[in-house]
Amino acid sequence: MRAIILSGAGRYADPWHDYAETSARLAELVAGAGFDVVVREDVDAALGSLDDDVALLVVNAGDPDRSSTDGEPLPAAVERPAVDDGPLAAALERGVGILAVHAAASSLRDVEAFDRAIGGRWEWDVSWHPPLGEAHVHLVGNHAIREGLDDFTLDDERYSSLLLHDVIEPIAEHEQDGIRHPLVWAREIGPSRLVYDALGHDARSYDSAGHRALIANALDWLGRVPAPTAAGRLPAAGAA
Repeated sequence: MRAIILSGAGRYADPWHDYAETSARLAELVAGAGFDVVVREDVDAALGSLDDDVALLVVNAGDPDRSSTDGEPLPAAVERPAVDDGPLAAALERGVGILAVHAAASSLRDVEAFDRAIGGRWEWDVSWHPPLGEAHVHLVGNHAIREGLDDFTLDDERYSSLLLHDVIEPIAEHEQDGIRHPLVWAREIGPSRLVYDALGHDARSYDSAGHRALIANALDWLGRVPAPTAAGRLPAAGAA
């Protein structure tokens, strides 16, 4: 099974995250799950040339509409390159797993197929996070990904008030000022599967045994595509 990690660089870099470091840690986990993994920093080119044998796409990249040096919004006059989302749209139709990590909630904003798939977004001036520090992760629901997992604590950022634009199945939450916020969720999009994991600010997040176990379960679930629950909606082999 082939996997590609889209790692924040160029217009997908930002001043807050060391994407090269966290992508390397993610690559270890993805390889450990049985995937043949490649890390790509040429995000737009990688998206525009997804081969049919790519079974997993990991998005670990920042907001292309913010400056990679100071994080400020780019002027409206700045020319944005056209991104071909046709290969990703085709992958979603045939069945692919997507793991979107941390700042991916603000990334690939001009990729319609990804925007539809992720189910929720970081919205500037609405979404926020407390200072990086001890985070208590509460497992919720009965999704297969949470099977065998217990609540855990780690050092990380806790994204809060993400704006949901579609149905999600929560897997983990955190509590801030008496309000529960989703941290990890799963979605099925036809034959494809997606997991969004808001954790993963830096390498310390991947030192957490609890977080690593959650990602391992997520990768196992994402690797089972086309999604069995979608089998009845797929055309029979050889059908027109």
